Amino acid sequence: MSNNFHSSSEYNNIIHNKLNDKQLRKNLKSVMDTLKKNRKNTIASRYTNWEELRELGRKVKQNSLSNLANLLDKFEQNAIKNGFKIHWARNSKEANEVILSLMQKNASNVILKGKSMASEEIHLNAYLKENNINAIETDLGELIIQLIDEPPVHIVAPAIHKNRYEIGEIFKDKLKAPLENEPEKLNGIAREHLRKKFKDFKIGLSGVNFAIANEGAIWLIENEGNGRMSTTACDIHIAICGIEKIVESFEDASILDLLLVPSATGANITCYNNIISHPRQKDELDGPKEVHIILLDNNRSKILADSHYYRSLSCIRCGTCLNHCPVYDKIGGHAYLSTYPGPIGEVISPQIFGLDNCSPMLNLCSLCERCSEVCPVKIPLASLIRDLRSEKAGEGRKDIMGYNEVYRSKIEKTSFAIFTNLATSGFKWRLLLAQIRIFGGLGKIFGGIIPGLKNWLAYRSYPILNSNLHSKIKKMEGVIYE
Repeated sequence: MSNNFHSSSEYNNIIHNKLNDKQLRKNLKSVMDTLKKNRKNTIASRYTNWEELRELGRKVKQNSLSNLANLLDKFEQNAIKNGFKIHWARNSKEANEVILSLMQKNASNVILKGKSMASEEIHLNAYLKENNINAIETDLGELIIQLIDEPPVHIVAPAIHKNRYEIGEIFKDKLKAPLENEPEKLNGIAREHLRKKFKDFKIGLSGVNFAIANEGAIWLIENEGNGRMSTTACDIHIAICGIEKIVESFEDASILDLLLVPSATGANITCYNNIISHPRQKDELDGPKEVHIILLDNNRSKILADSHYYRSLSCIRCGTCLNHCPVYDKIGGHAYLSTYPGPIGEVISPQIFGLDNCSPMLNLCSLCERCSEVCPVKIPLASLIRDLRSEKAGEGRKDIMGYNEVYRSKIEKTSFAIFTNLATSGFKWRLLLAQIRIFGGLGKIFGGIIPGLKNWLAYRSYPILNSNLHSKIKKMEGVIYE
């Protein structure tokens, strides 16, 4: 999904469409409820001290980030010793160019991809298509949305907005397969389709869940086996690794893995743990002859340098903040108009792509703080979203990338200035409440034609205004200030 500037009206339109898509909301509710239930049950039955583990995870990420420059150097040195080829990419342009050059050097016009949000972030598929190279998604969810030319709706489960009947129709239409709706048969169709692609491909691509500095190795987790095929059955394996994925040791990575899996799916462990420490050796029968690791910055170093927002780089991409968000489960990920949706998306997208490109998505939060409560590495997501809102309004530190280009409504700014003036004066506030008591009832009668109130009432019921409101407020104030 493009991260070009999107206006508030574009956000309003897509949100309105998603809210009115009953099938989408039904699909999302079903999956979100299942994921939340599975997570809760797994933590309760399998973990003796989940909160202590969360604290360990928080410390692992904080320690890694505080020493990231040294760990990156150490990882590079050890990875090169292991036979990996390391590429540094300051931005999406450089990352895409590295991949294109490898494709051209090896005279290949097809690349098979395991799941990688980093590749979505740099819009790799679109870039390769412009250069006549076919990027084929092999993750089941990614395959489904690629067939219908959609971006992922979720960072872990890309196609949760489609149920099995809709997927059956997609496979029938796009793959000319028999119409099926049983999961086993749908998986069989996808497997048969992809096996033909895996038969003679040269280059595979993956993301990276953890990069271990002490070992110069990368760790990939997945559930379908396509990730292992994409990284071992090819001649050349390319891995895109955000620089924040570096940790010091296998012990650190193991702690994060214990947190990630139940948070993401409610499972205890993933089906496949692929730890790759070198390319194919002389005495080995399989594995790629070359492994290229792209260490992607793409404004991560700027986030790391921020003494406040750097905590968002602790994210391990489990998606549990999306699963528990009461906004996300009503509108889905596409309504955020960015690669990364949900609470974590609201925090990292403005910093990666610019506040000017993503500021309207900061409205998609109720500040219920569920995301902060469930984050396995204790990122204070709700607080960071609230602080980014102040940046959006022009009342923060004014140093977030894209700050100067953010459109700020004069009407909105004036309205809040008036409200602040009234709410911070005891006399003016009481006078306002008295006026509401006298004239508030007229809003219910004429609300349909009053600008502002008309839009508000389109989605809300008019409040019941008690005739004793003013005296009750005074009484409450007396209790509060005694």
